[in-house]
This record gives sequence, structure tokens and C-alpha cells, in this order.
Amino acid sequence: MTRTARRSRRSLQVAGAGAVALLALSACSSSDSDDSSSGSDSAASGSSSPKLSGTVTVFAAASLKESFTTLGKEFEQAHPGTKVVFNFGGSDSLAAGITSGAPADVFASASPKTMAIVTDKKDNATAPVTFVRNQLEIATLPGNPGKVASLKDLTKSGPKVVLCDKTVPCGAAAQKALEASKLKLTPVSYEEDVKAALNKVVLKEADAAVVYKTDVHAAGDKVQGVDFPESADAINDYPIALLKSSRNTGTAKAFIALVRSAEGQKVLTEAGFLKP
Repeated sequence: MTRTARRSRRSLQVAGAGAVALLALSACSSSDSDDSSSGSDSAASGSSSPKLSGTVTVFAAASLKESFTTLGKEFEQAHPGTKVVFNFGGSDSLAAGITSGAPADVFASASPKTMAIVTDKKDNATAPVTFVRNQLEIATLPGNPGKVASLKDLTKSGPKVVLCDKTVPCGAAAQKALEASKLKLTPVSYEEDVKAALNKVVLKEADAAVVYKTDVHAAGDKVQGVDFPESADAINDYPIALLKSSRNTGTAKAFIALVRSAEGQKVLTEAGFLKP
């Protein structure tokens, strides 16, 4: 073989080796890029919040009915596959139900005292947090035919007045307001929760009822509200807590987060609740 032929053959070998090295480097680079991309995707997937699903059962004070119903619908729309089921009623009866084993995930009470019925028995998994406050107001018939202008007017012999039961937060608050003003009032009936008390006026079975501002607001033109200064001495804090009996902790926590969020607070304050 001539010197020229040997030189040409050597050049081809070097070129071939270079091409192989270049291909290997390209493949390695591509593999590293794919691995990096895959790792990035995995990290993104891992950092995303888990999808919420299932049913959340919320035991809530009767005065929260309109606001929580709205928030429940918003929650379900934001998290397809979830369902929020409510049990509204007097906070004392709800607390009794929870301590007796009624299945529930969240408890929202109209007073710390009724929340304590649950927390003292260690049935809640998280410390209660106050999320709103509520103030009393007198609900009268539309147009206020009895000319009720103060809490003292309710103590007169004429008007038929209804109060919440003393064991219910709205009833306890009414008693506190009466004591602060040194007044005594004998109602025609004590009702199991604030909605039942308000309904007596709506049905014209009573002339007036001492309820929450939020309930007067929710009733619209069916009643007329009368403010009284003593209500400032009986404002109720509303605590909310996740229960140990919860079977859907993640979704329950997310609902509580919505209640406490700016969006949730907007719904509640528009209903007449006070910020915590």
C-alpha cells in the first residue's frame, strides 16, 4: 500500500471515530435533557396540591345557614367531586350530637361555651379558631306596628315576645343583654334556635323576637330590625374546629380554610357578621 493510501485510510479512521464520539455526546446530552425534563415534571407533580374529593359533613349554628350554604356551593364548584352536607341547628344540640357520636367533620358554633362542650371531651383535632362575631337585634313585624324602639319596650305587657332558649347562644346573649340593662323579660315562648325564634315573628305568632342581626338581614322584608345599645354587651364569638371523628380530614380542612379566607369573610360580612 502506498504512503498516500495509508494516509487517506488513517484520515478516514479518525473522522469515523470523531463522528462516533459526537453521536455519543449528543445522545448523552439528549438523555440528560430528558432526565432533567422528567425530574422537573415530577417535581411539579409532587408540589401540586392533592385533589380534594368526598363528602364533608358540617355541623353549624342555625344563624350560619345562609352564609355557609353559599360557601358550600362555592366549595363544590371549586373542587369537583366534593360535596358539603350541613346540619344546622342550636349549637348546644349540635354539640350534644357530636359528643354522642354523630358523624361530622367540622363544627362551627355560635359561642365558645358550646364549642367547649365538644373540646372538653377531646373530640376535636384542632384548637377552635374564631372566624366571625355576631350581634343581637330585635326583629319586629314589618312596619314595626308595636313601635318597639328599645329593649325596655319588650318588657311591657303589650307585645308578645319570643326568645331563644337560654341554653342556646342567642338566648344566652339575650339574657346577658337584659342583665346588663337590669331588665326582666318573660317571653311567650323559648325557642330551640334563632331561626325558630325569628319564624314566630315571620308567621305573626309573635310581635317581636331577640335574634341576631344576620337573621334579620336574611329575612329581608319579612321582618324589621331594631337596634339596641345593650347588644354591644353581648356579642358572640363564633369558633370553628376540625373534629377527630372526621373521615375526610383533607377536604374538611380545605372547607375551614375557605371559611377563614378573604373570600369566605366577604360572604360572611355581607350577611351581617362582624369580623373576628
